[in-house]
Amino acid sequence: MELRPRSFAGQLKADQLNSLIDALLDQGYRVIAPVKRDAAITLAEIRTSESLPQGWGDEQQPGSFRLTDRGDTEYFGFAVGAGSFKQYLFPSRRKLLDIDRHDMSMTKVEDTEKPLAFLGARACDLDAIAIQDRVFMGSDFVDPFYAKRRNECIIIAVNCHRPSSTCFCTDAGKGPECRSGFDVALTEVGVDDDHRFLVETGSEKGTALVNNLDLEATTEADDAARQEIIDRAVAAMQPALPDTDIPALLKAATESPRWESIAERCLNCANCTLSCPTCFCSGIEDVTDLDGTHAERWQTWSSCFTMDHSYIHGGSIRRIGASRYRQWLTHKMSFWVDQFGMSGCTGCGRCVTWCPVGIDIREELRGFAGDALEATTNEEATA
Repeated sequence: MELRPRSFAGQLKADQLNSLIDALLDQGYRVIAPVKRDAAITLAEIRTSESLPQGWGDEQQPGSFRLTDRGDTEYFGFAVGAGSFKQYLFPSRRKLLDIDRHDMSMTKVEDTEKPLAFLGARACDLDAIAIQDRVFMGSDFVDPFYAKRRNECIIIAVNCHRPSSTCFCTDAGKGPECRSGFDVALTEVGVDDDHRFLVETGSEKGTALVNNLDLEATTEADDAARQEIIDRAVAAMQPALPDTDIPALLKAATESPRWESIAERCLNCANCTLSCPTCFCSGIEDVTDLDGTHAERWQTWSSCFTMDHSYIHGGSIRRIGASRYRQWLTHKMSFWVDQFGMSGCTGCGRCVTWCPVGIDIREELRGFAGDALEATTNEEATA
């Protein structure tokens, strides 16, 4: 992604946040933002800032997510939640065709939804969208549904200032600062009477949006406050990934017994792929009504953790859990680089938090690195 120079547009008082949402609604957007629902932070369509999880935070650990009532007025005082914006650009289930037997018609189902406005995207979300852009629009084979929604959407990002213990975007080189991929970026600063958002623009679309808002000018102190927030978020995330060439590490570890050790804990539930903001596997299924006069074709999310995903010529080629976990991790962190020129991981930590048994890819990668170092040491000792 091309980095753009920062362009401060001004500051928006926190109690004026609805003016931003109203501006988006007036332009015909559906506003998708974080909400508190089912004891978690997730995404939903909103029409007012009152729907945002103001005052709520989160505690995330491997296999654990807990909401915390901070008792303050922050709107975005939490790390990433359960869902990602992927579900709106690349829905988990989408009808492709309607087929009628009587008139022998086949009708393509068009997307008639309003354009999307993503409010509250973090740096890891921006990079996840950029990765999916590469997958769905970065070659001669463009997904027209994805391209339409992506080109129509507007992204209002928020600089992350309260990362969780499962976040490792700094190691992945993806955050926590929003550096590109946004139309507007907000930094939430201050409390009580000083509670406000510093507003930056990243595109002509974003500039046109904020020009309709009543913004106050920023100062050098505001720039310093923004940088302090970024620095504090960086300091909150300790180095978690091994300092080595991870793609090469995983390619050399394809026959490691560690895969079997991971598989003994893995439930093959596919939570990691479903919560991941970059996984893009899907399948096609045809369904008919009971009398056989009407059929529909649907696209649905798929996962490399299912037996059917590798079903070829009468059987699955990845029959055991170890091979399926190996497929996921080596593709995500290694072969993705060969395929798309970038890693498939943004360091958001969702796969760690939402794994029911708490498998932590950071820990496993450190284990592979330790195994490689031990093997090298033994070879040198016997040479």
